[in-house]
Amino acid sequence: MDLLNHAALLLRGRSTDTSPGVPGLWPRAAAFLIRLALEEVLAAFWKRVAPGVEMCTMRAQLLCLTSYTDRETARTAAGAWGALSAACHYHSYELAPTGDELRTLHREVTALATRLSS
Repeated sequence: MDLLNHAALLLRGRSTDTSPGVPGLWPRAAAFLIRLALEEVLAAFWKRVAPGVEMCTMRAQLLCLTSYTDRETARTAAGAWGALSAACHYHSYELAPTGDELRTLHREVTALATRLSS
């Protein structure tokens, strides 16, 4: 949850990073933190439920998730991971994700963390 807390600080504009020249980097930094949090949540889930799956690729983990959780949870996890992965890759012709998009993904990952840890 530490990663999600740091992402929340970025999303609220209260980052401790006050370096000049980096104000436009916060969206991708937040996306990286949220994606890492999701990956940590999934790794902990797999270690608890089906040890060894956490060593598979993320795509394989997300496909397996449908067998261990309800369809909506699996769908939300796959969608969030896909959106966050796209946001993490820089392309000069694409805009960074908006604050609203990142806040939505942050809420989804926070809810997934709660669901998958119980």
